[in-house]
Amino acid sequence: MKSAFKNLSGNKHSVDIGLLFAVLVCSVISTLLIYSISKSGISETEGVGDSYWQTQLFSTILGVGVAILLSFVDYRKLVRLWFIYTPIALALVALTFTSLGYQRDGADDKAWLRLGSFQFQPSEILKIVFVLTFSYHLSRDEEDMNKPFHMILLCIHGVIPIGIVGLQGDYGTAIVFAGMFLFMICSAKISWKYLVTAPFVIAGGVLAMWFFALSDFHKKRILILFHPGTDPDYIEYQQDLGLKALESGGVFGKGLFGLSDDYMYVPEIHNDFIFTFAGQVFGFVGSVGILIILAYICLKVFADSHITRDRLGKFICIGSFGMLFMHCVMNIGMVLKAAPVIGVPLPFMSAGGTAMVSMYAVIGIVLSTYSHRAVVYNVFYDDNED
Repeated sequence: MKSAFKNLSGNKHSVDIGLLFAVLVCSVISTLLIYSISKSGISETEGVGDSYWQTQLFSTILGVGVAILLSFVDYRKLVRLWFIYTPIALALVALTFTSLGYQRDGADDKAWLRLGSFQFQPSEILKIVFVLTFSYHLSRDEEDMNKPFHMILLCIHGVIPIGIVGLQGDYGTAIVFAGMFLFMICSAKISWKYLVTAPFVIAGGVLAMWFFALSDFHKKRILILFHPGTDPDYIEYQQDLGLKALESGGVFGKGLFGLSDDYMYVPEIHNDFIFTFAGQVFGFVGSVGILIILAYICLKVFADSHITRDRLGKFICIGSFGMLFMHCVMNIGMVLKAAPVIGVPLPFMSAGGTAMVSMYAVIGIVLSTYSHRAVVYNVFYDDNED
């Protein structure tokens, strides 16, 4: 599904309107859900006031504008500016280790920056940068990537963001980066020898994390998944409430408005556990509908990777797919008690201005690969350029 309109050079600009419409639907649903939370009794416990849904609405509008703007920019030009935005992204993440960084209430990680009244999570920007820079790296070294030296460089490129956010204590985002790296590198011309040895390397990395990085609290969060109901520290309390909240919605839900006293409270219900509130108000039918929309977004981004004009565009789409897919699987897994609670938001649904705008920026870059798959744009790209 696409839409076409004139760009500045007079050529028709093709937009993947189906993808853009799907993410906009999720954002509208999210804003309505957060608005409902702010008007319910839950807001008294969670402290979710009008500013939350207003921020979500503003971030959606800004995000759509960013996505459309990026769809006009040739992604091949954008990746070549890596030397400008990469140091900026790394510097912002580094600032979280200074006095400017802070740990939000209820969070396990110190991964936020607060500049006056403005606060944001730099790792969201780093995700976008990683998609662009690693795609560029892969596209340039793909023919030589199976040579040990080049493979080592690619792995170093992938480990850097994983290590940085891991040091912040943001293990959820570290897993997202790891998933993005694996999806992207496996989509390239990687030798089967590396694929055979990869599970052993990953297993070694997991064991190293378990014994040298994870705290006892994080270990308990994982172990309780295998022994439900044996939690003396109430670590599974949030997930148990989330499951009950989902069940309370029944088949068709309680409705967005009018039954505020019946809504069940779940910690972070406006953020990481917003799917539990969706289950309450929309029921099983509505929850499945949201999952279908999210699945469509992920699959559409993946499908767009097969119609790009070059390998660079393909890697960008695969990296974007990996990011969205990992977020969806890990967040829904947390809610369904199939994964530990590690603070990964649901794309285009969870409250948060930084996450919303950054997700739209990723969609905008995917739209750029779609728009520039066949047509040369005189304003942004010279056809005689290599």
